[in-house]
Amino acid sequence: MRIDPLQDRVLVKRIEAEDVKKSGIIIPETAKEKPQRGKVVAVGKGKLLENGQRRALDVKEGNEVLFGKYSGTEINIDDDEYLIMSETEILGIIEC
Repeated sequence: MRIDPLQDRVLVKRIEAEDVKKSGIIIPETAKEKPQRGKVVAVGKGKLLENGQRRALDVKEGNEVLFGKYSGTEINIDDDEYLIMSETEILGIIEC
């Protein structure tokens, strides 16, 4: 199945957090929070402005992004969990 986000929406797959912290402490599954980082899988065509033009999105497929804890709507596609959110819910693009 394939999903193409509309307008300024973005489809993001979460990047799982590490099980072991830098200090060597292992975090049990029940204590983990959902990660706030993800990889952009698909983007919409852009926001439609009042003058009829489209404003292109700043994020692109393949970007690693940071988003808020309660951002987006969770959806399942072929047993994989994704988030679909507005570009405005993305806090920043992570560059390594």
